Amino acid sequence: MNAKPTQSGINICYGWGSSITFNVYLDDITLQSLDGKKLAAEEADKRKEEQRMQDTFARMESILRAADTFQVLMQPTDSTLTLRSAIAYKYNPSVKYAVELYRAPGEEIGELRVSLRSQNSTLLLYLTQFFRLWMKIESAYLPRMTCRAEDGRLSRVLRPTRAGTQTEGSEALSSETLGDLLYAYIALFDESLKCFFYHLETPNLAAAEIERMYRAYLGAHEIVL
Repeated sequence: MNAKPTQSGINICYGWGSSITFNVYLDDITLQSLDGKKLAAEEADKRKEEQRMQDTFARMESILRAADTFQVLMQPTDSTLTLRSAIAYKYNPSVKYAVELYRAPGEEIGELRVSLRSQNSTLLLYLTQFFRLWMKIESAYLPRMTCRAEDGRLSRVLRPTRAGTQTEGSEALSSETLGDLLYAYIALFDESLKCFFYHLETPNLAAAEIERMYRAYLGAHEIVL
């Protein structure tokens, strides 16, 4: 089989308007080999990221089973872990936590989504009040935090940060460490939410206690989310 050559030009400038162009010829077999190596490398990176997510979620699930506070739900995708936790309120409503890890993480490694499905307008009002309090406390201690809340849902970007420095802290985090950090943050959020509902009649006390727990979280971890 005769390979059809493909021409690629390389232009080198010497200044004063002079240049020389070299033509490089690559046959189809060489190009196919290069494309194959690129695809193989991309597939290897994809498998590596999938394994990272699986190991991270496996670490979280091992802690969750020991803690016995959350119920792990059926996972919609391999990049998302979904949990449920009950609130001590009328009819025992449940809050759902969905942790999504990005397949190509950078400074931001994923997102936590919190939601509660209910037709109880009073319950949703209390939940909105908690979300506002939570974002106020977080923004005071983590100004780079990105969070939004609406209609009984909250979305929080996960960005590993060195506590007290506001500098990025995501470099070379192992799956085990990341699983620990994710659990610590979700457990703090859930405990704070339950504290808020426990002190509905004394909101100032609730706010002070939640901020105390948040400061303790920052003090206990070198890297926080």
